[in-house]
Amino acid sequence: MRHIFKGLMTATALASMMATSAHADEPKKGGTLVTVLGSNVRNLNSAVQSGIVTGFPGAQLFASPLRYDENWEPQPYLAKTWEVSEDGLTVTLNLVDNAKFHDGTPLTSADVAFSVEVIKANHPFKSMFAPVESVETPDAHTAVLKLSKPHPALMLAMSGQLMSIIPKHIYGDGAITDVKAHARNNKDVVGSGPFKLVEFKNGEHVILERFDDFFIEGRPYLDKIVMRIITDPAARAIAYENGELHMGAFESLPRIINRLKKVESLTVTSDGYGAIGPTDWLAMNTTKGPLSNVKVRKAIAYAVDKNFIHKALMQGTAGDSTSGIHPDSPFYAAQDGYDLDLEKSAALLDEAGFPVKDGSRMTLTIDFGWPGVKPQVEYVKAALKKVDITVEVRSSADFPTWAKKMGTGDFDMSWDTVFNWGDPVIGVHRTYDSTNIHKGVWSNTQGYSNARVDELMALAAVENDLEKRKALYAEFQAIIADELPVYHTNTVPYHTVYNTDKVGNPPIGIWGSSTPIDMTYLK
Repeated sequence: MRHIFKGLMTATALASMMATSAHADEPKKGGTLVTVLGSNVRNLNSAVQSGIVTGFPGAQLFASPLRYDENWEPQPYLAKTWEVSEDGLTVTLNLVDNAKFHDGTPLTSADVAFSVEVIKANHPFKSMFAPVESVETPDAHTAVLKLSKPHPALMLAMSGQLMSIIPKHIYGDGAITDVKAHARNNKDVVGSGPFKLVEFKNGEHVILERFDDFFIEGRPYLDKIVMRIITDPAARAIAYENGELHMGAFESLPRIINRLKKVESLTVTSDGYGAIGPTDWLAMNTTKGPLSNVKVRKAIAYAVDKNFIHKALMQGTAGDSTSGIHPDSPFYAAQDGYDLDLEKSAALLDEAGFPVKDGSRMTLTIDFGWPGVKPQVEYVKAALKKVDITVEVRSSADFPTWAKKMGTGDFDMSWDTVFNWGDPVIGVHRTYDSTNIHKGVWSNTQGYSNARVDELMALAAVENDLEKRKALYAEFQAIIADELPVYHTNTVPYHTVYNTDKVGNPPIGIWGSSTPIDMTYLK
């Protein structure tokens, strides 16, 4: 077996070292952290539900095999050590022997095997565990995952946002496919994470309290977490300012972010969202009309001023994005952008066979799915008018209406936000895979097809050598930037906000608050 990581220290010792080396203050025990969720929660069980609102409480209630540090390095959690075979087809997890669920039942390898089965059947990200054919359980503390092909994305998939280990004795009382609607997902929840559920009232709060038998000795530091549900960004801003909230994450409105940056008691940082990998882009339907011509897509890119988007619309809060992979990812390869050039844009449109007739070269529609991106959509309309492209803005009655348009290819252009979800196999491939065209929202909605891109993704998906994977994804990104099924404009300006004087060791690793906060404390 080739050792990807062989723990020489216990999870307790390693995590304690991380906490004390990163912060001068000695962590204090006790207290209630008051934090916030920006929207209502559909499901607390992150084994069957994706999303950042589920990820925060889910990572506290349920433990995962691994956790990740801020350098994208896997760290022990439920798995104290792990091994990957030379051929990449066997991954062995050696579990800690003292993990318990909140009802006192020991956590065993049978729960790991059961959880993999549940995730494969219910979670929307099918690529995460698709190559896992079976999970063998030779003893109570050893889980052996058998794969049909090498799958390096599995390592990130085994962390908190994506692989909650759920109790078989609770959820194994019916069909695997029934778990998504199980009564215990939101009430009397039983996990093995650092906190257990006290109360969940949708629209009001999620309240968690310390799990005294947590498998890492001395943790968590907090006694309780109160997650208030406040959907109005302005109301959240007031709560941060007056000290009602100690901490929050995934704040994304530029005017709110810049407002909070002026508050002396607050730290407002964009650190910690690399694995979430949120990016904004202008999606273009390559399957019909003028946008099937790459010259037209490039002409649009040259007419849309990214500098204006960053300075005027994002107000300096967002990072640049030039490819299909988030800039914080180890696989990101920056590409030459399309700097504003209206002359080049017009020339490309002429070359593509779309001269100006009666004041317009063509008419395109542009859709959007939520009010927050309307300014970007209106800007694109104004920008393209300068090169004589007429744009009709189409708003949808609700998100499902917009999602249906995207999933069926019923659009010309749309402003979209898409997440990488850790490894490109999980959140990036779905956008460009020619076998995933028009299969619902956030599939290959652009109808893009390139045989070499498909080949590069297939090779990268099974390549265990990091540097070789990086090279494959670099070529992939170069092709995407040249053929422009989407025009990448910026990262989503997610920020974590916390009271500097009160919160120690806030969650600003690669998963943001979608990670266990057992090391966070109140000063």
